[in-house]
Amino acid sequence: MNPFLDSTRRAFLGHSAGGLGALALNDLAGGDGVLQKPHFAPRAKRVVYLFQAGGPSPFETLDPKPMLRERHGEQLPASVRGGQRLTGMSGHQTNLPLAGAFTRFARHGQSGLEVSELLPYTARLADRLCVIRTMHTEAINHDPAITFFCSGSQISGRPSMGAWASYGLGSDNADLPAFVVLVSKDARRDQPLYQRLWGTGFLPGEHHGVQFRPGKAPVLFLDNPEGVSDDQRRAQLRALRELHREQFRTEHDAAIQARTAQAELAFRMQASVPEVADLGSEPDSTFALYGEGARDSGTYASNCLLARRLLERGVRFVQLFHQGWDQHGNLPKGITQQCAQTDRGTAALLLDLENRGLLDDTLVVWGGEFGRTSYCQGRLTKSNYGRDHHPRCFPIWLAGAGVNAGHVHGKTDDFGYNIAEGAVHVHDLHATMLHLLGIDHERLTFRFQGRDFRLTDVAGRVVRDVIA
Repeated sequence: MNPFLDSTRRAFLGHSAGGLGALALNDLAGGDGVLQKPHFAPRAKRVVYLFQAGGPSPFETLDPKPMLRERHGEQLPASVRGGQRLTGMSGHQTNLPLAGAFTRFARHGQSGLEVSELLPYTARLADRLCVIRTMHTEAINHDPAITFFCSGSQISGRPSMGAWASYGLGSDNADLPAFVVLVSKDARRDQPLYQRLWGTGFLPGEHHGVQFRPGKAPVLFLDNPEGVSDDQRRAQLRALRELHREQFRTEHDAAIQARTAQAELAFRMQASVPEVADLGSEPDSTFALYGEGARDSGTYASNCLLARRLLERGVRFVQLFHQGWDQHGNLPKGITQQCAQTDRGTAALLLDLENRGLLDDTLVVWGGEFGRTSYCQGRLTKSNYGRDHHPRCFPIWLAGAGVNAGHVHGKTDDFGYNIAEGAVHVHDLHATMLHLLGIDHERLTFRFQGRDFRLTDVAGRVVRDVIA
């Protein structure tokens, strides 16, 4: 039975695995994570990850390749490909014609960072960004690739990175979840998103990401049932706590305490969630920054603004998903639309955090699950082309706490097909993110089925070059 279709509060609190029912109250341990304090002085207190699901093309965003323009339509040299794996969508092609970008790049800021003209707002903040052009992953298809980025494993069921951050450090606000997820309603739904991408895996349930939805009820089943007052609800919770306490004395099952915590957090969130989700309290100057689209709850711009409100209220990890970057065909039109939807909101979030003194200790991450091929998938024309998945090299950027701003790490070859220097693996990114949070990625572990697991599995290194 789907618990979200059951109208009773008890069934929701007892059985839901996908939303608030998967949570337990962090203050069972006094509001702290398992570490009690970081391993060393953190540069970041919180993280916002702007996940561009589908795989943005490097050649139209952050990694210009003039040679592709010069050799537009020529075949990708076999020596460059080197027998590397292709997807089933282009692996059958007898021709792999190089596709030069339709868009232009320019240098920006004192750093001279090259940014596509499709990202004019981001370009103005070039000196605040640290671009890693040499990310790579083993996954070549969406599901394992996005699962890898979100959990450190291509196999579903492992804890998400936000869950690990919550498990390690806990929450700074007992009235809000430590880990919140936002999904753009105005994005093209080209690839599905699953709740396991922000799940707890085998970690305790209180570290599950809570999805905030657009509208007047951001969290499902949060309000009291009809006819139940707050005083009555509080009395029910006291009775429930006593029953669970008696049960725990005999069964010693931590899940029993978690059920009590679920109900308590739900009660407190009845006040805290509507307050944080109410963007109407923001002044007009805020919407002048984010754009009028931010007034429409659930859009990318609105979610960027909501992310700032969550972060300033103590939420540890916010992950914003924006789908629609999977341009196998008609890339010029598609990526132009994607950049127009996201560019202003992204830049506004950075500026807003900076203006409020939050950027200095907030880590911001932008990127997708892989890149795109330098060759065209399907038929190439002068005005239209598509690009297939490419896991070998692609860019992301970091900003904020402890990041080497105005810096480009790594270099790809002239074809944008292979890494020339400075490779960064998914595990390396996770290790670096945890390091900025003050966590040694090798020491944040959880024993499950006889093995100590961690976000970075048995690999990962901190990329010192991206840290200021």
